[in-house]
This record gives sequence, structure tokens and C-alpha cells, in this order.
Amino acid sequence: MIAITLPDGSVKHFDAGVTPMDVAKNISEGFARNVISASFNGATIESSTPLTEDGSLVLYTWNNDEGKKAFWHSSAHILAQALEQLYPGIKLTIGPAIENGFYYDVDFGDKTISEKDLKEIEDKMQEIARGKHEFSIRESSKADALDYYKKQGNEYKVELIENLEDGTITFCDHDTFTDLCRGGHIPNTGIVKAIKLMSIAGAYWRGDEKNKQLTRIYGISFPKQKDLTEYLELLEQAKQRDHRKLGKELELFTFSQKVGQGLPLWLPKGAALRERLENFLKKAQKKAGYEMVVTPHIGQKELYVTSGHYAKYGADSFQPIHTPAEGEEFLLKPMNCPHHCEIYNSKPWSYKDLPKRFAEFGTVYRYEQSGELHGLTRVRGFTQDDAHIFCTPDQLDEEFKKVIDLVLYVFGSLGFENFYTQVSLRDPEKPEKYIGSLENWEKAEKAIINAAESKGLDYKIEYGEAAFYGPKLDFMVKDALGRSWQLGTIQVDYNLPERFELEYKGSDNETHRPVMIHRAPFGSMERFVAILLEHTGGNFPLWLMPEQVSILSLSEKYEKYSQKVLNLLENDEIRALVDNRNETIGKKIREAEMNKIPYMLIVGEQEEKDGTVSVRKHGEGDLGVMTPKAFSELIQQAVKDESKEFNV
Repeated sequence: MIAITLPDGSVKHFDAGVTPMDVAKNISEGFARNVISASFNGATIESSTPLTEDGSLVLYTWNNDEGKKAFWHSSAHILAQALEQLYPGIKLTIGPAIENGFYYDVDFGDKTISEKDLKEIEDKMQEIARGKHEFSIRESSKADALDYYKKQGNEYKVELIENLEDGTITFCDHDTFTDLCRGGHIPNTGIVKAIKLMSIAGAYWRGDEKNKQLTRIYGISFPKQKDLTEYLELLEQAKQRDHRKLGKELELFTFSQKVGQGLPLWLPKGAALRERLENFLKKAQKKAGYEMVVTPHIGQKELYVTSGHYAKYGADSFQPIHTPAEGEEFLLKPMNCPHHCEIYNSKPWSYKDLPKRFAEFGTVYRYEQSGELHGLTRVRGFTQDDAHIFCTPDQLDEEFKKVIDLVLYVFGSLGFENFYTQVSLRDPEKPEKYIGSLENWEKAEKAIINAAESKGLDYKIEYGEAAFYGPKLDFMVKDALGRSWQLGTIQVDYNLPERFELEYKGSDNETHRPVMIHRAPFGSMERFVAILLEHTGGNFPLWLMPEQVSILSLSEKYEKYSQKVLNLLENDEIRALVDNRNETIGKKIREAEMNKIPYMLIVGEQEEKDGTVSVRKHGEGDLGVMTPKAFSELIQQAVKDESKEFNV
């Protein structure tokens, strides 16, 4: 008999050789019908894998991320089988599950494929799925695996196998199809009820531009047709909220090939929006005791060698800038933290001076490959709302919790109510990825977990997601469409203070190393604005809107009165404009609605006579007639209600 421990802590005993599906049926036949994958002692297994020793078993359904991963990975196998049947002689490479769906990279040789072929491939996939073919894993020797793919002439699979150790190689079989695979599948193809192939793209083998470009086919699948229908409806909503589309319509930003890929140009309305966001955070930071600093856009290469950034990211940086002096090299700044370390190093400090909180809206530069650039969410030049806190170890817990309060204030003020946190720790199996001592890492990780628990945050731990110099607390926000985004991060760092030899004099009159906290509530201004655009659909909070009010004149005769109303609003610091074009009032209203302007004031003969305005609200319609002063007070109160003061 073996003991199987379930997630709720209960222990069940079974004969050796029992499968995860047998365990599921023992719990409930209804539950078993929904089980699609499993893990045993932390390792992904099949639901049909015999269990021969004591251990912890987790059973996954479609409602678990791990279940979706197995579902979509299995769907990638179905796609690969369909492609082999429709296009004999192709070379398959890899087909993983991704955040939403799956893809498969294929070398089609001299065959061509386009979007119009996707329906035929979908139909073939559905035909295979209906066969209810079971997925099964079998082991293979390295020699046999190499021989199999060499006979096929598939150099891609051969390359993958050559990098694997004998005894760790497995294949997945279903129906007449077999593929090199580590495992993690649903019980059979029949569980896949709805399939949609989304797009075709080019992808270099192993992401290297020097390698051959393959054809990547993206798809998604579901256990029910209604799930696919709902997903496609959500995608249509996402298209309407695409920040690139809205940014153009609202005249916030643009791009120019002459300026360069991934380098956004902020238009007047967008620049004003950014400035309001910056001022909003600066005001809160000042209350929290931060001091603003400014650092240059370049730095000597040696600065980033010292920090460790060059060793980790040098290959992804812009090439060094060479000066007329021999051997002198500079880099476009990829990070602000090394500069802030040198600001700290500019004078001696006592424990009485700490904590020191240096903040900067600092622009940094990273060389992202052109295929990875995407609107404002992936750019080559971006501005971080960066700050670094230098404190004593005794101050770390309190300072970290204060930063959490600041991040929560930012989210609350901008309408991000649905979020969870992720404690990103180092991968204990790959210590070479990180700098610093194990002791420092353990202290930093413990500090983050303690602060998260103290603040009552809903958090989960992710191993291997830490920065190379320290663990972090990431805020994962769900937008109005239910999509998750990483927004805001706080990191504890014992390593950079050592590398830069930062010191302070303690109460014992001895020198000590400060602890460093990295934090960025926005992350980057570019990415934050993009996510905020898509979350709100361009309907920003009233205090943030580029234009809060549009005064719509029924004709040029009322231009003077319109200007009087405008002056009153501007005196009360309300952002307004007058639309006195020779157009119908209906067209003016439609355009104001399209431009997401929150309020419209209609002025004509009666309004001028009575000293009033007719008020319309975006998306709601008429609010009635009131005096300009009463309207101004309404707006000011609405802004006050939205933008609460930050309390330290």
C-alpha cells in the first residue's frame, strides 16, 4: 500500500500502481470526469501514470492554470498531427502552451501557408479530437530518439535531443502521431470540443535571428463551444480597447520610422497626461519623505559592470558609445539604480540620517528586438517612476510596508481594484542566475514574505521570477476584460550595496551596509499608460482626463458667452475647450463622445439669456440645466471624490 496526500492534507491509501484518475474516481465520479491533468511530488505527470510510492498528489481541472496548460499543450499535439496529415514532409519543432492557447513552430520547406488555410487545419483538428485518442508517454533512449529524427531528416528535433541526457527522454503518442515531449497531457483528444486557430507569424528557430525563420501557428481551444464564443467576444472588446488604436484617436502619442522603432513620441495631450500622472505620484512621494534626484541618460560602462547589469543584460543593451578618448566607453542607461547608488556614495551617512529615499522619473534604454516591440507596452526607451530607499536592516520591514501602502494608493486612485500579489523568489536549482550570498537572499526573501503577510495581501510564491540581484513583490492587476498585467514592483536588495560598497556609521560607531529597496508603482510610464488606456477604454478618471469639458456653441453668435464660461472654468482649474465650429450640435456631441470628453456644456440663446449651461455627461446623456458656477462646483467635487489624499 502507498499513502497519497491530497491538497487538503487528507491521506488516502491505495495499492501501488494506482493512477491519478483512479484516485479522482475514489473521491467522486463527477470530480473525476473533470480531471484533466495531475502533478505528483511537484512533478507534472499524466492522469494515467502509475503511482508506486508515497507522495503528494494534485489533481487539476480546466479551472486550474495547470489544467489549462495541459489542455493547450495537448491541443498543440493535435495541431501538429493535423499539419503532418495535410502537409506531408514538413518538419515539426516545438509546440508549447502559452498564456492564452498554444502555438507550433513548423518548417514548411517549399510549401506555403496563409491565413486562408487555417479553416481547413481547424477542421482536421476537430476530426482528430472527435476520435477520443488517448495520450500516452513512453521513454526512449537517446540513441533511438536521435535515430528516429535523423531518419526523418528533422535537424530541429535532433538538436533538441542532443542537449538532453540519456534516461530523461520521452515521447508522447496518440492515434498515429508521436512527438518528442516531456509530458503533461489531458486523458484523450475528445476533451477538446472547440478550436480556433488565431494567426500565422514568422519565428526564428530558438529565437535567434541568425537561424532559419519558421512558420508559427497560434491557436486556442476549450472544453466547451460557449467558452470559445465568449473568448472571441472578449477579443473583439480588446480590439476596441487596444491602446494603439485609442492613443491615435485621442491624440496621445505616435511613432515615426524616421525617429526609430520602439521610441514613442508623446503628443501635447499625451505629454499633459504624463505630467499629471507624474505630479500625482510626486505629491504622494513628497508626503512619504522622498527626495527627487536627476541622473544622466548615459553612464560609463564600468558603472554597469560594477552593478552586474552588464554581465546579465549587456547583450540586450544598445552598443557602447565610444568617445574620442581611447578605451572610454559609455552606455545608454539601462537602469537607474546604479546611478542612485553613486548619489548615496557622494557623502558619508550616519544611522540617524537613514532612511534616504531617492526618487526619479528616469528614462532608460533597452535594445528590444523589432519583432518583440508592441505599442507602448514593449519599447526601446521608457521612463520609470523609479525610487531607491537606503535603510538600516531594522528599518527594512517598516519601509517595505510603507511602499506597499503607496502602491495600493496609486491603484485605488486609478481604478485598479482587482489584483493579487506575487512573491518572486530565486530558483534554488539555478544559483548561477543570481548574484550575492545565500544568507543575504534568505534575509531578503523572508522580509518580503513577512511584509506581505503583515499587510494581509493575497499573494502566491513564484520560484525563478526574482531579479538577478534580489527577490521582489510584484502586483498583478486584472483589467476590465479580466486580463492580468504586472504593474508595480518592490524589491529587496542586499547585493548592490555590497557591490558599490555603500556604508553608514551605526550607533556602535562601526560602519555597516545599508539595505536597498527598489520600487516603481507605475513600472514604466509608457506601459502604465497603455494598460490604463485599455482598462478604462480611454475613459480615464476625471482628474486625469486631458480635456474634462467641451463647451458646444449652437452657433457663432454665442461665442462670447462660451468664452465667458470657459474663463470661469479655467479659473477653477478645470480643463475645458470651446467648440464653435460651423457644424450641427448633433455632430459636435458625437465627436465629443468619440473623444471620451466627460462633460459637454451646450450653450445657445436661452442659456446665454439665463446665464446657464445645458449639461451632458459622456455615456449617460442630459443632466439638466445649471449655472456655470454650480457646474464648476460639481466637477471640483467629483475630482475631489476620485483623488483622495495620500495619508502617511
